[in-house]
Amino acid sequence: MGKSHLLGESGWLATVLCFFFFLIACSAKTPVRKILRTTNNSSALGVQLQITSNQVVIDNGLVRVTFSSPGGDVIEIKYKGIDNILEIVNEEDNRGYWDVVWNRPGEPIIYDKLQATDFSVIMENEDQVEVSFSKRWSPSMDAVPLNVDKRYIIRRGSSGFYLYTILERLEGWPDVDMDQIRVVFKLHKEKFHFMALSDDRQRVMPMPEDRLTGLPLAYPEAVLLTNPINPELRGEVDDKYQYSCEVRDNRVHGWISDDPPVGFWMITPSNEFRVGGPTKQDLTSHVGPTVLNMFTSTHYAGEDLNTEYRNGEPWKKVLGPAYVYLNSISPSEDPEALWEDAKEQMSTEVRSWPYNFPQSEDFPSSHQRGNVLGQLIVRDRYINERLMHASFAYVGLAAPGDVGSWQMEAKGYQFWTQADRKGIFSINNVRAGNYSLYAWVPGIIGDYKYNVNIIIEPRSKIKLGVLVYDPPRNGPTLWEIGIPDRTASEFYVPDTYPTLMNKLYTNHPTDKFRQYGLWERYADMYPKNDLIYNVGVNTYVQDWFFAHVTREMGNKTYEATTWQIIFELESVSQSGNYTIQVALASAHMSELQVRVNTARGDPHLFTTGLIGKDNAIARHGIHGLYWLYSIQVPSSQLLQGNNIIYLTQSRSNSPFQGIMYDYIRLEAPRET
Repeated sequence: MGKSHLLGESGWLATVLCFFFFLIACSAKTPVRKILRTTNNSSALGVQLQITSNQVVIDNGLVRVTFSSPGGDVIEIKYKGIDNILEIVNEEDNRGYWDVVWNRPGEPIIYDKLQATDFSVIMENEDQVEVSFSKRWSPSMDAVPLNVDKRYIIRRGSSGFYLYTILERLEGWPDVDMDQIRVVFKLHKEKFHFMALSDDRQRVMPMPEDRLTGLPLAYPEAVLLTNPINPELRGEVDDKYQYSCEVRDNRVHGWISDDPPVGFWMITPSNEFRVGGPTKQDLTSHVGPTVLNMFTSTHYAGEDLNTEYRNGEPWKKVLGPAYVYLNSISPSEDPEALWEDAKEQMSTEVRSWPYNFPQSEDFPSSHQRGNVLGQLIVRDRYINERLMHASFAYVGLAAPGDVGSWQMEAKGYQFWTQADRKGIFSINNVRAGNYSLYAWVPGIIGDYKYNVNIIIEPRSKIKLGVLVYDPPRNGPTLWEIGIPDRTASEFYVPDTYPTLMNKLYTNHPTDKFRQYGLWERYADMYPKNDLIYNVGVNTYVQDWFFAHVTREMGNKTYEATTWQIIFELESVSQSGNYTIQVALASAHMSELQVRVNTARGDPHLFTTGLIGKDNAIARHGIHGLYWLYSIQVPSSQLLQGNNIIYLTQSRSNSPFQGIMYDYIRLEAPRET
């Protein structure tokens, strides 16, 4: 490493530390000034298009974007004195690009960067330029069997650019799996050091070199920073999955440069083209500095997410548009203003959805879409003799399927909203098509599905009236553990090891689960005997470990674990079966076996069989996919007085095999 480079690192470190402490000091005290952004108006410079043999340049006077041609990668973004926002030491096809992770059935995965073969101008005037980089697939190509049309739009007065892609499979094309589709931007690493995902998830990030010099942990994504360029980060863990986010909250994230003070933001105004519903988790930004927009992935879902295309199945989908937004302030201003402005711009984009300016006929405007309105109520007389409002229910339209199938659906569009306190909902701007209506209610187990498919036509306004959800219920509640919210967040999440911390999540209770290595804490707390929970004595907040994991025995061997729930019955009804309702928030290569008043080794009353590949425990998620089981318990197996339910997670080849419980309830027979 040369002397000049070392000096550069020292200067970088001093600048970053000053910026970091300035941001902390200012964000709590200094009012954030509203950034005066330029908007679409006639006084702004018109949009200019320049075309050469191998490049396309679009410039609106605020931002200049250069694309490779005909490949269609973003190779340069010039803004506010920075000649290129993107990482200049990378090859041109490794700066701003789309890619697909795919494979032929049974074969290794392939990364395809969707290089186009044709360029065309879709629209060109002083107010807007839209360009297309496309490719039509043929069997002679060694590429994912897709027709690709990558579109980019720059508008007058817009401090950024829009991007979207139209992907298409024609009928009869080869079988494939497409597990991941995303767009990636790799920013100038000497300038962008501060990452922001939300109001309370912001930090100075390590450099990519820090990961190379660090200590790899239990899997490649996790690295202990042993000799980082910024010494303040020494001893922390870096893992891109610690910065994941649920789809419903993934609207804006990005990075801030300190010299000059510039922000680079990925804004996603709609989730209609994402997969797995509103609770699906995925990556955002991470060390690189890298900015992602994940349109499809199996993260936190695994192979249960349906990404298979078989028997010549045709498919077509528009991914986006998303908005790459850039903003700036003067060096004397509070850097927090860049984040606040990015949030404001995100809100502007959301209000503008669906956009009326994309030129593709495959992207419908608002008058080509429809709306669905209604009210959802819950009928469970063991909670309330009267009908209850489905307060704040999540209600959505997705491809027709079974109850709850929306969380495994990855091919079509999904449209979700959250009902108000009275369960009233309105799903707006829905693309024309055939859908099922699904819902789930916080505080209530199970999934709702409307019994008739809904056909949306342009300008349709479908009023469903009052819908009634009858959740799974066989009798009155005798006791319950947890809160039915599809996560394990209410249970006991331990502190991580002091030597394996991410300081962002220190003193951060709601995100404590994002710390590395929490699965190992179970063996610390229960070195020989497993968790025992006494109903009426213990509390799930303090005494129910958030993940039912294996126990390490040394030498990378693991054993299955069996938890006990001890409860008392004053009497046992002989009028019918008792019911154990078990809702799981996550499962990874696991099998839950349930026994009642018989220890492990005796025949089990119930087993899930091998389920799940969501890997949420290793990837610091507090949930993955949702599973619900209603387990019948013959009254002959219960005793007057003390009873024990044994919960065994029987698979034990890895520290990451395990389940997270959402909620457990014991119900008496209906007649009781």
